Amino acid sequence: MSDVAPIVLRGIRHAYSEGEGQQLEVLKGVDLTVGSGEIVALVGASGTGKSTLLHIAGLLEQPTAGEVVVLGTSCAKLPDAERTKIRRERMGFVYQFHHLLPEFSALENIVLPQMIANKSKREASVRALELLDLVGLKPRAKHRPAELSGGEQQRVAIARALANGPSVLLADEPTGNLDHQTAETVFQMLVKALRATGKGALIATHNPELAARMDRTVTIDDGLLINTGMRT
Repeated sequence: MSDVAPIVLRGIRHAYSEGEGQQLEVLKGVDLTVGSGEIVALVGASGTGKSTLLHIAGLLEQPTAGEVVVLGTSCAKLPDAERTKIRRERMGFVYQFHHLLPEFSALENIVLPQMIANKSKREASVRALELLDLVGLKPRAKHRPAELSGGEQQRVAIARALANGPSVLLADEPTGNLDHQTAETVFQMLVKALRATGKGALIATHNPELAARMDRTVTIDDGLLINTGMRT
């Protein structure tokens, strides 16, 4: 396990313009470290800034102030090309909706991001099959998204997020669109995959039961992380 944290947020502030010179400050100085192999739950009411924080952590949005440090590298002043490279090579993303490409099979959906990262099709296919096996879907490798259930689609999305061997996975309500039983299955598969690959993860969720089963919980309220709870 690396001693360097996959992701560190320091003094993150973010505001949106509301017109006529008015600013809505969503994040007011957030500090957070996600350790290697650590699964952290991010909880809070709707509109408190969970998704904004995830977008900033994932280098999809620039904060108004503060810095994001990925594996010891500050990303505050990096050009867009470098930020894109870090996202592609060091980060995996899982959203509430799977966002699979409908015209491609489950296998191909996992192969494509690897080929974009310059892996050969053969190498990418081997890796994709390993990941589909990890999430229990190897027999469904040739099925397109429309031929998969909602839970299966989300499990493919998890496998895709891990395809390029990221150091950290960022997930925004990854079970939010699923019924209770399917959400439980997907969550178990997600944790299994993270444990098996040793990845750190920051997972936003409204589900207190799922949050309680992660390594640590941080609660965002009024733009600040106000509580940290360790799993007992």
